[in-house]
This record gives sequence, structure tokens and C-alpha cells, in this order.
Amino acid sequence: MTAKKIIVIGAGVGGLSAALDLARSGYDVTVVERAATPGGKMRQVQAGTASIDAGPTVFTMRWIFEQLFADAGEVLGHHLKLTKADVLARHAWRQGGELDLYADLDRSADAIRAFAGPQDAQGYLDFCARSEDIFNTLKHSFIAAQRPSPVGLVNRVGFGNLAAMWRTAPFSTMWQELGKHFEDPQLRQLFGRYATYVGSSPWLAPATLMLVAHVEQDGVWMVDGGMYAVATAIQTVAETNGASLRFNSHVREITCTDGKASGVILADGEYLAGDAVIFNGDVSALGTGLLGKDVIHAGPVTSPGDRSLSAVTWCVQATTSGFDLDYHNVFFAEDYAREFDAVFARRTVTEAPTVYICAQDRDGKARPVGRERLLLLVNAPADGDTTHFSAQQMADLKDRTYGLLKDCGLHITDTDNGVTTNPAGFNELFPASGGALYGRASHGMMASFERPGAASKVPGLYLAGGSVHPGPGVPMAAMSGRLAASRLLQDFAD
Repeated sequence: MTAKKIIVIGAGVGGLSAALDLARSGYDVTVVERAATPGGKMRQVQAGTASIDAGPTVFTMRWIFEQLFADAGEVLGHHLKLTKADVLARHAWRQGGELDLYADLDRSADAIRAFAGPQDAQGYLDFCARSEDIFNTLKHSFIAAQRPSPVGLVNRVGFGNLAAMWRTAPFSTMWQELGKHFEDPQLRQLFGRYATYVGSSPWLAPATLMLVAHVEQDGVWMVDGGMYAVATAIQTVAETNGASLRFNSHVREITCTDGKASGVILADGEYLAGDAVIFNGDVSALGTGLLGKDVIHAGPVTSPGDRSLSAVTWCVQATTSGFDLDYHNVFFAEDYAREFDAVFARRTVTEAPTVYICAQDRDGKARPVGRERLLLLVNAPADGDTTHFSAQQMADLKDRTYGLLKDCGLHITDTDNGVTTNPAGFNELFPASGGALYGRASHGMMASFERPGAASKVPGLYLAGGSVHPGPGVPMAAMSGRLAASRLLQDFAD
């Protein structure tokens, strides 16, 4: 029997994971990617002589990748060298104060006790226990499951476990619940930042997202070769199982025959026929017509006001002094609420934005000698399809960003030109997103149910990536690819 042909559009982690699952199941899989390399948002850029991770930098939820590789008869550790981080992140405030969070829970509690006192140390332990409870409630019922409705989620959790469902706190905002655990405003600021992991505001996101704390506490790993190595590892195993990858191949149109997805037309006119198509891109690209009229009703279009955070990033080689960086670092100004009001209401970057730095040569060993690789990131509105930063605006923002770092004690000098990306650049990389890096913002209790599931509204067209269920982030996107492959396999078996 001739193997069914599947076309996967996009070699991000969702598309690669779907391709691997389908290839090992005996399907004829072709992945078409318009970029020259795999990874999607998990990209590397060349800054001077160095390759620098320019997208996601935090590797968590290792179990998702271990299972992906194990199902293909492989061992994750044979393909990736992972080192568990001792320090989860280093934090500093312009008004004073520094705090490390550790992989060891008690060590973090001791650090918080020294920083803010015994009451907040106990509040932290309670917060972690609650985040673990939320995660355990939703791990199999939501994260690793096909997209449920609210009623379906309750059914999966079980009516006998409604108390656990209630403890996920969908009706409260994260900021409200953080106030119940932490007296110190700087700690509320620190843990409120977990909402930005899904591109959202802690004042608008449901308290359910406190589960991110457990995800990190369960383990953050540094990847030898950077996060890009995760993409190449999945690519290698997918190809070993028979998948074919074509780079520099831009899809102009998804075609349908008798109302069912039947292939793709590339920019050069080449037609690739398929028995099904998996789209691993921002779902808004379908509804805005970027993939052709046949699939314009396949998925929802995220309105600009509902988009998640975008960013401005600088990837540079530089010399640092004054502040001892770790691998993951966060620098805060005083008015956190103003930052999110600026992005989501005023549609601009606040005067003193929070700055994230991934110091990619800090691996817990000796301080690097000379220049080191840095990714700097500040939050920005996802208006890259309509608004463009002028050269002067970019220069002003860089000055403000470096000024905040200097106020926190970090001096960055001897910087090369590097690579800068703003929302317009991210929109160009990921069309129809406006530069949103996480799909739809997770604002309100229903936001998680408004992301489409693996099956689109067009038969034979399936969806993967951070803009669909179960959500953004590298492990979630990988899970979305697995769910798309699973749904396709189920449909073909019926």
C-alpha cells in the first residue's frame, strides 16, 4: 500500500515534532520551510563571529521531549547534551536589591527570607505548592490533551475533583493571587513576570498561569549548542525515520480539492500534492488569506488588541562589568504596571522597560574572558504590521535599556553591531502575527479555550505551533505538533 503523503508547512518545533511522529508511523512526510534553517522562533543569528540564540532560551518540561524521542526509539540524551541549571534566574531592581532563584526549593526560600523576611519565604513555599497543584491538575487534562471546551475540561478533571479545578483560580488574575502570597512588591513583580512567558500581562492573565513556577522548579536546562540544537536534533530523528525537509521553500497557497486540503503551491509555482497538510505558523495567516482563498475560513484571525507581547531584541557580543551575570537575568524598574499599560493600552514601550538578558556563555563555570554573547529583550506591542520604529526611536530605546542596566550596576561596553529585531522584523519572520511571539494573549479565564485545536475548520488541514492549543513556548509548541499528528492519525484510521 502506498504511504499517505503529508505536507508540513514550517520547520518550527511544532512542525518538526509532527513530522517525526508521522514519519515513524509510516507516512510519507515532506516539511517545507521558507527559511534556510529549522527552528522557527527557535532561531540563531550571527553577531560578529558568534552564533547567538535569538528566540526562546529556556528549556523546560523535558518530559515532553524525552517522550517524543522515546516513541521514535531514541534517547533524548544521545542527541542533546543538557545541563540542569543551579540558578533558575538572577534578578535585580533599579531601586536596589538582588535575588537569585535556585533549582533547590529550600535554597530559594532561604534567599527570599534574607531578601524580604520569613513571611514571604513561607509565602513562596505556599506559592510553589499551589503552582504544583495547578500543574498536576492540568498536565493530562489540558496540556497533553486535544483542545477541550470548559465543560470538557471539567469532565476530564472529574466531578469528584472539582476542588482541584477551583484551585486553578481561573476567575482571579495572577496579580490578585500573588498579593495573597507575597507582601514584598518586588517579589510580586518577580513572580508576576511568569505571565510574560505566554506573552501576557499579570494584571489580565488568569492566576492559573502560576503553574509556570512549577514548570521552572521542575527543571531548567541549558542546552549545549543553544536552543537551536533542539530543532536540529528533532530534524535528525525525523529524517532518520524517513521525513524529507526542504528549506528556502516558501508556500504561496494551500489548495483544496472537494473541500479537503490536497496540497501546496510554492512561490516558484511548484505543486506538492498531499493527502493532508499540517500548518505550523501563526493561525492568523490562514484567516487573512496569506495561504490562499481555499483555506481562508480554516482558523480565526487574532485581532491586534488580542495579540500577545512582541519584543525588541539585541543580539550582541560585548564586554560586561559591574554586575555578575548568570545565564538567565532580569532587571526591573519601579513601575511594573506602567509597563503593561504601555504595551497593551498605549501600544508603546514604557519609559523604563524590564530587561531580560540571556548571557549565553555563563554556564555556571568560570566567568568568560573578554566579550561574551548576549541576548537582550524588552517587551513591545505586537503592532509590527502597522507601526514601525524609526531609527531614532530604536536608538532612544537602546539608550533607555542600557541606562536601566547601568542603574542596576551592569555596564556593557565594547559592543559589536549585533543583530536587532523589533515587532516589524518579527512580523516579517512570522507573517500575520504583527510580531506577536505567543499568538493570542492569555487574558481572561476563557483565553485558553479561544485558541484553535489541532483540527482546523477545513478537512485535511491541521494546525500546530504556539498560536494554537495548548499554547506558546517550546515544549507547548512541541506538544501541539504531537497533538496535530495524533489527530491526523486518528482521522485516517476512522
